[in-house]
Amino acid sequence: MGRDQGTLKTVKTILSVESLRIVRDNTVILDGVKWRVQRGEHWAILGANGSGKTSLLSALTGYLMPTAGEISLLGETYGQSDWRELRKKIGLVSSSVRQMMADAEPALETVASGKYAMIDFWGRVTRAEKAGASRLLRQVECEYLADRPWRVLSQGERQRVLVARALMAKPRVLILDEPCAGLDPAAREHFLQFLQRLGARENSPTLVLVTHHVEEIMPVFSRVLVLKSGRMLAAGKKPDVLNSKNLSRAFGSQMRLQRTGNRYALAVTAKSRAMM
Repeated sequence: MGRDQGTLKTVKTILSVESLRIVRDNTVILDGVKWRVQRGEHWAILGANGSGKTSLLSALTGYLMPTAGEISLLGETYGQSDWRELRKKIGLVSSSVRQMMADAEPALETVASGKYAMIDFWGRVTRAEKAGASRLLRQVECEYLADRPWRVLSQGERQRVLVARALMAKPRVLILDEPCAGLDPAAREHFLQFLQRLGARENSPTLVLVTHHVEEIMPVFSRVLVLKSGRMLAAGKKPDVLNSKNLSRAFGSQMRLQRTGNRYALAVTAKSRAMM
């Protein structure tokens, strides 16, 4: 690894997926996925249940080994570099992490533990780590939560704390796996507006939002990848990819995409049926 921060800033391709194929128990989970994320881009990954979104995330974070193909992060390739170190550059916010947090752990310690990728942190948090965690809580607009235990935080507050926790390790990519699941409409909108502000910051990590809902694709997300049945249906600039035809194929029903300003909504326009 051994790249200094200045060198990392010159890397234009943040993430590269080439001809990715994953087969388990004779079942093809992903096939022929080719995807490239450039510096300065924020992506949304869209698809129905079973489209391969979770498997792609598992491959990106080094927990699911490809059957064929190649995944590279910042010019380093899984299988050729130390993947345990490489995946530290990818932050993850997901329901699986949220469900494992200790009820009594204060938010400040939850954030600090992100430096070590530990759940239920048992070590001693140093003064420098507390200061860093406090800065991140301020960055995610939740500094007032520092001393509050996990069990009393709202779902929206928990999501922001988990974002701060993921940022503690200074990742170059931040993956948000259906981060709005379980949020009420008001909390969801507040969180989405927070993501918009986060992604618009000059030194923001590359954001990758995984979702079922076009309503969650904020203006800061300039690119979209659509998956269907383990294969790429479309990928590219948001105006080129987000349309009724692609989304009808992705979700297997006749859909109508509506746009109001910089936000989207999706409506089913006919009886559900399989789409080719």
